[in-house]
Amino acid sequence: MPNLRTSIKDLRQTKKRTIFNDRLRNRVKKATKRFNTLVEEKKLDEATKALPQVNKVLDKAAKKHIIKKGNASRNKSRLAAKLNNLAQENVKPSKKST
Repeated sequence: MPNLRTSIKDLRQTKKRTIFNDRLRNRVKKATKRFNTLVEEKKLDEATKALPQVNKVLDKAAKKHIIKKGNASRNKSRLAAKLNNLAQENVKPSKKST
């Protein structure tokens, strides 16, 4: 336990920040997991609606320095690629006329 007054205050602040950071980190994990389950279940329309929400959570986490900016960008890109692959699978190939 710290003895100095400033050290005590610093410990209080650190605890508060840790709780906030953990909450935001968990929001990121839950949002990406929810999106990935929608993609695995091949629910295209629900996954399309969920992607902007996941991007928003990732951007907020990057803005607050919970995750790095490049990490957020990479995750957003990979999630969008998954959604595009799902959309490609749902498109039926057209018959070529000869």
